Amino acid sequence: MITVSRLSHDFHVGKKGKETIIPVLRQVSFRVEKGEIVTIVGRSGSGKSTLLNLISGFIKQQAGEIKIDGIHVTDLTEAKFADFRINHIGFIFQSFQLIPSMTAFENIELPLTLKGVSETERRTRTLNILARVGLLDYKDHYPSELSGGQQQRVSIARALIVNPPIILADEPTGSLDSETEQDLLQFIKELNKELGITFLIITHDEKVADIGNRTIELQDGQIVQKEVFI
Repeated sequence: MITVSRLSHDFHVGKKGKETIIPVLRQVSFRVEKGEIVTIVGRSGSGKSTLLNLISGFIKQQAGEIKIDGIHVTDLTEAKFADFRINHIGFIFQSFQLIPSMTAFENIELPLTLKGVSETERRTRTLNILARVGLLDYKDHYPSELSGGQQQRVSIARALIVNPPIILADEPTGSLDSETEQDLLQFIKELNKELGITFLIITHDEKVADIGNRTIELQDGQIVQKEVFI
């Protein structure tokens, strides 16, 4: 489902000609099979978030190759990658990334609007997803009127609305209390089992890492350990 081959990336800091080159990733290679939950762990600065941004196409790779669902995405233009994302990848963020001026319904509906889905179908699918995540009674609430756990469920519903085969999650429980975190992790496992969604999750939390079929550890931009939890 996801194949990363010899991926390397540097950040360039400072003015041209006087730049400082900061190595972030070095020859990173791994695979995520269809239907797996794979977690990536590592200290702050180990390259986790950069890796996720490269896989999602928010950052253009400097060296190496990424293939998602059989497509060599590193060959795609920015516009074509954007189209690919909206059809193949859902995102869950630590800070939820909800639009504060939109209701829960409108936040979840947005990807369908961007895809040009008809209003009738958008409403039906959005209400179904709201029911699936247990927030149908909160559809007209704004993010500021929801708890952290409820906001994260809206974020998950938005990720699910286009029926993506893959969900990328960046510290999805980082803003949640321990009880809400457990509820969310259980929900992720249910989605994986019932819908066959492939999850790639970045985390520094051992409890989150433990839900993975496999864990990949990054240290100083390189893979140093793989563990099997099956």
